[in-house]
Amino acid sequence: MSRTSRKIIFKESTGRRIIEQSRIRLLCVGLFFLLCFTSISVRMFEVAVFDKRHSQTITVTDADNEGKSEQVDLQQTNQPVLQRGDIIDRNGVLLATSLMTASVFVNPKEMRDKEEAATKLGNALGLDKQKLLTRFQGGKSFLWIKRNLTPKEENLVNSLGIPGLYFLPEEKRVYPYGNMMSHVIGYVGIDNKGLGGIEKQFDHQLRDTAVNGKPLEMSLDVRLQGIMHEEVSKAVEEFNAIGATGVIMDLRSGEILSMLSLPDFDPHNMKKGEEAARFNRATLGAYEMGSTFKSFTMAAAFENNTANMKSSYDATGPLHISSFTISDAHSMHRWLSVPEIYAYSSNVGTARMIMEVGTKQQKAFLEKMGMLAPVEIELSERANPLYPTDWKEINTVTIAYGHGISVSPLHLVRGIGGLVTGTLPRMTLLKDGNKGKAEGPRVVSEKTAANIRRLMRLVVEHGTGTKADVAGYRVAGKTGTAEKATNGGYDGNAKLASFIATFPVDDPQYVVLVMIDEPKGNKSTFNFATGGWISAPVVNNVITRMGPLLGIRPQYDVPADDAEKFWVDNKGEKIPEKPKIHPAALVPAIDKRFVHVASY
Repeated sequence: MSRTSRKIIFKESTGRRIIEQSRIRLLCVGLFFLLCFTSISVRMFEVAVFDKRHSQTITVTDADNEGKSEQVDLQQTNQPVLQRGDIIDRNGVLLATSLMTASVFVNPKEMRDKEEAATKLGNALGLDKQKLLTRFQGGKSFLWIKRNLTPKEENLVNSLGIPGLYFLPEEKRVYPYGNMMSHVIGYVGIDNKGLGGIEKQFDHQLRDTAVNGKPLEMSLDVRLQGIMHEEVSKAVEEFNAIGATGVIMDLRSGEILSMLSLPDFDPHNMKKGEEAARFNRATLGAYEMGSTFKSFTMAAAFENNTANMKSSYDATGPLHISSFTISDAHSMHRWLSVPEIYAYSSNVGTARMIMEVGTKQQKAFLEKMGMLAPVEIELSERANPLYPTDWKEINTVTIAYGHGISVSPLHLVRGIGGLVTGTLPRMTLLKDGNKGKAEGPRVVSEKTAANIRRLMRLVVEHGTGTKADVAGYRVAGKTGTAEKATNGGYDGNAKLASFIATFPVDDPQYVVLVMIDEPKGNKSTFNFATGGWISAPVVNNVITRMGPLLGIRPQYDVPADDAEKFWVDNKGEKIPEKPKIHPAALVPAIDKRFVHVASY
């Protein structure tokens, strides 16, 4: 073979080898990509099917979860969560809303260096490094590090690059007004379910609301709640009280405009909230309301025709019933007319009035006024009234002036509303909550309602509640001072000081209650700790501030024709007509300020 032929054959064989090598390289590259694709596909299949079926959730029970068990979906850690619906006040002011946050947890078994991880996380989140390390070494596969991180904390933790660290998207419930409405609005738990107040009562609706975007509208007015909170808090501090309650109700609609219970709590941090602070005194507390209950005794006597505004009773000294003695704190030592009994808050006179009414009629009347059953309102925290099962004569007498029966402050607010209007209000915490509903039942006649209004106005003008009088707003009310029951008796140093008011007295639109628990009298009250000295001035301040906000125009000159309907005399100078003098034989020393009240 010639040299030329050998060269040609060599070149051809070399070309074939190059081609074969190229084919082999392409085949290897193809196989490599096939393996990669297959691996990715298998992993995706595992995540979609195997992990979902076998490792979808884990149960968490540890100190970081407040001792509760919780199912955490590890496959949904990057998915958005459904937000809880908003709660707003009657004017659209935001009271509760939800914000999207992230919570961080770890699987310590995936960590390369537990000590380094504990140090980094401790520095980033301000946590105890040694405690973190101890927990990481505990052998668990799931540990919460911190719930509801701030955006800054989330970015900082994310930048640490710690293996086994994960984020779970969650929502955080936020209450813009904090403690101010904590008992009414309530709070949510770690799983964002309602555990108290409106949050609990409307838990299902709030979750549905998050879908359609419609907030829950409350009857509360954040402006009035702010006024009540400020004024009552000042009184609690000034008189070193252990707690207090404040309520404002619109009589025309039955809507609660303000509801306060002190002490209150931070709904964002329930771990630090004391159990006593979570107790809603306005709805769940049951108290002996003292002399405010004399209003119901007066009305019961009027309705049963055992007394009228001209009646009088012997209050010259203590009243003895069996082994019990009924006396007055400041006895007038004479017969008293019905207006005087109410204005001077005479226990003896009130006791004699109810003895004429009788036990059966008293119980029936209080039942009609809703005092023997829980108040119907949109809260689960409601008190059952406490009253004697064996209702004896002595019970009848003491209940007449507010001892021996315990009700919630809401019972009193609703009851007084029923007395001054004649119709028992249907109370609600929702805006337009009574829209379309029938009016509450009539409980007293128009004549009785008018007489109760006159008596309550008398208390503010000349009786024990003068410190509640607000010029132009024609406030009417009743004081109450009840000693708290302890160990089968009463503690004279532990009092509930109350004042309940309605205004304007000729056309009642609002009821305002302030009750201070165990106030201590000081120099400004001459060491008295009664409703007239402690709570009446608070009601004065509240009404003075709320009146202009609600557009209630002060009225200083009362039309002459209105003088026949209610008592409007401030100083005894403007008596509309010559009064009919009470029989001198019965009341020889009758207070001239009260004569013309009895004449109607």
